Amino acid sequence: MPSEKKPAKAKKNKSRSATARTRRKMAVFIVEILIIIGMIGILYYVMKQTENEEDEGPIYANVSDVDPSQIGISESVLRASEAGGPMEGYTNIALFGVDALSPKGSDLLKGYRSDTIIIASINNATGEVSLVSVYRDTYLNLGNDSYNKCNAAYAKGGATQAVTMLNANLDLNITNWVTVSYKALTTVVDDLGGIMIDVGADEIEHLNNYQIAVAQVLGIPENEIVPVRETGTQRLNGMQVSAYCRIRYTDGNDFARTARQREVIASILTEAKKCDAAKLTDIFTDVMNYTYTSFDEKTLLNMILSINDYTIVREGGFPSMDMMAGANLPAKGDCVVPVNLSDNVAWLHEFLFNDTAYVPSDCVTMFTSQIEQDTRPYIRS
Repeated sequence: MPSEKKPAKAKKNKSRSATARTRRKMAVFIVEILIIIGMIGILYYVMKQTENEEDEGPIYANVSDVDPSQIGISESVLRASEAGGPMEGYTNIALFGVDALSPKGSDLLKGYRSDTIIIASINNATGEVSLVSVYRDTYLNLGNDSYNKCNAAYAKGGATQAVTMLNANLDLNITNWVTVSYKALTTVVDDLGGIMIDVGADEIEHLNNYQIAVAQVLGIPENEIVPVRETGTQRLNGMQVSAYCRIRYTDGNDFARTARQREVIASILTEAKKCDAAKLTDIFTDVMNYTYTSFDEKTLLNMILSINDYTIVREGGFPSMDMMAGANLPAKGDCVVPVNLSDNVAWLHEFLFNDTAYVPSDCVTMFTSQIEQDTRPYIRS
């Protein structure tokens, strides 16, 4: 018998079935590609959101559970801060300004030196404020048993190490800080409509030159820079004020620069006292985007809204001008040396807390000996 042949229709159906399977595979492949593309898009969006969150703060640090001994506060200082002690009733805050190379909030965490270090000591009963700049090149213990210029503490361990450095070397009880960038300073000044600053003839050229550097950090075109043309007391904008705070190539060098920084703080306080609560709240919201602090938002805002309760009554620098020297130390460079750290700390406690009988802690005594040993051969006469 002749062999049976499959009908042509069956072959046709088989061909159609194979084509359908191929199409289904292609469809699944296309769907998979679309899913992958979608996942990449989502990942890119998340990364951009994270990047944007780093560009703008605020960044709050939780220090509520930090043991005082972990940030350099000695037992003797804790006793002095208790009821009846000479440091009772004072709130001490560290103010840091870092030379970050961008407005990113993440740049405030660590990796940059704190070229502005100011202790703001507030008498809670009177609202009187004392400002003391710690000169950035002061040779101190960094809070980790190494010695260097004190502004290196922030670069190595961020605000907590810088606070530890201040507490350990100066016998203080600082638990809170505020760190700002150029962006924060320019924002608060511009939001206030500028502040009044007395510009000297020897400062104009440097002020205008530094504006270029600040503009580069903030990503502002040079053609938007407004040069300062005249000397005397005048209203400066945020960029001009940031540049003014950087000037150190005049008589007084870095010592004069810290005085300029304290002058700016005082002028900001004066202008802020003219603002109502709504304006202060708006400024707070703007500035906090470029700030790193240990204060919670509510506490800090309440302090700002109570700004009329505070008055700056004295300001100065550490070490004391008559108890310091210069030294070019190997691998450290030019440093400011506190000639007898213990004596400088005793002076500081009289300056801040009116304590004329302060006896520095054993820790400060130990640091005093090490600083003297490290610097004695290199001190300039």
